[in-house]
Amino acid sequence: MAEVIKRDVKKGGEGEKVQKTAPKKTTKKAAEEPAVEEKKSSMLPKGKANGLRVAAVILWVLAIVAEVFAILVFTGKLELPLPFDVAYISLGFLAIDLILLIIGSQLWKRANHKDPASEKDKVKFWLWNNMGVLVAVVAFVPFIIISLTDKNASAKSKKIAAIGAAIALAIGTICSIDYHPFSQEKQSNAEAVLGDTTVYWTKGGSRYHLDQDCSALANSAELLGGTVKEAIETDGKDYLCKFCAKKHAEENEAYNNLVYGANAEAPATE
Repeated sequence: MAEVIKRDVKKGGEGEKVQKTAPKKTTKKAAEEPAVEEKKSSMLPKGKANGLRVAAVILWVLAIVAEVFAILVFTGKLELPLPFDVAYISLGFLAIDLILLIIGSQLWKRANHKDPASEKDKVKFWLWNNMGVLVAVVAFVPFIIISLTDKNASAKSKKIAAIGAAIALAIGTICSIDYHPFSQEKQSNAEAVLGDTTVYWTKGGSRYHLDQDCSALANSAELLGGTVKEAIETDGKDYLCKFCAKKHAEENEAYNNLVYGANAEAPATE
């Protein structure tokens, strides 16, 4: 179970470890069935990841619904009592579309870092990690095509709507790409290298660390400590801090493998 470590930032020393949640009392029945308890605990992070994916899909569906409203307004099939050109009203719906798309994509990426896919099939792996990009295409391209081909809309309205939708598509795509995808193979490699070694991370950070006094944690008053499996599955901290890897490389060259961009199969060389 991950621990909260409160530190005096000014002193920079090691902090006091505090359990994140109060330990449960062990009953006789629980003691007799340790395997069952352990199995339930290991299932929690994956269940949380699935919950994030469900939330992402719901938001994506709502994003596409917003696009449908934009299309209906632009084509005149839905009239709203607003004193604006249909192009601007449609862009309002597309703005909602974009917001829902981005939030959904962030949740999807977060889930994939807690419960990563295998990278054996490179194409499938990329598509799974960048599902938000595919949704972005569905959420904006149909509107762009319809706005450009609608015979009843003015040239000005077509131009405004198409350019606005194209910008939204670009922003949505950029925000939906996972630039640091994580995989089952990389997680297995990290667990094999570190085992039960205690690592440290922060809620707002993106990496885990080998040392509490790492320079990257200098301004962090509160750290979380646990195994690398907990760091990955609980908070999505899936890569080792490059400073920690460099500092401890002489002890174990395999640490270089755990930094983002390194080969998961063999130690990275420079």
